[in-house]
Amino acid sequence: MFGIIQNTDLWILEFIQQFLNYPLMDKLMIYITTLGDKGAIWILISIFLLINKNHRKTGIMVMIALVLSTILGEGIIKHIVQRLRPFATYPSFKLIIGKQTMYSFPSGHTATAFAAAAVLSKEFKKYNILFFSIAGLIAFSRLYLFVHYPSDIIVGILLGLFSAWLTYKIFDGTIK
Repeated sequence: MFGIIQNTDLWILEFIQQFLNYPLMDKLMIYITTLGDKGAIWILISIFLLINKNHRKTGIMVMIALVLSTILGEGIIKHIVQRLRPFATYPSFKLIIGKQTMYSFPSGHTATAFAAAAVLSKEFKKYNILFFSIAGLIAFSRLYLFVHYPSDIIVGILLGLFSAWLTYKIFDGTIK
């Protein structure tokens, strides 16, 4: 089963590199991935929400979802799975961003992006396409830049959505 996943992951990465790789895309994907570095864009949005008294609770919820996804993904799962990144497994690929030092599985950029996007989309339904589009672009940038496998991204999405769900359970009092 793992062999099938690995082969599919590699096929998708090769497809992206062969058919979507352009100098303009390189610049765009580097910029987009930078938005997700350490959850930067989501933390900035949270700060603006925290400043506004009417949206303070949403800002707190986004921050909690970010912390949960980071603890679960970066703090626990990555250290258990210890999956090497694609550029480490396939060193012939020329990396256009700095080498990442942590393990690959799951994608932390993706987990935090989808955790924040899920909370923000529930609170600001009118902008749900915008939030999930940003999260999706951040996730795709990780594939494009050859620092994650597609399965890292899928689990990152699931982890982010789980973190948002858990945040809502905490806030509605279901989990005490």
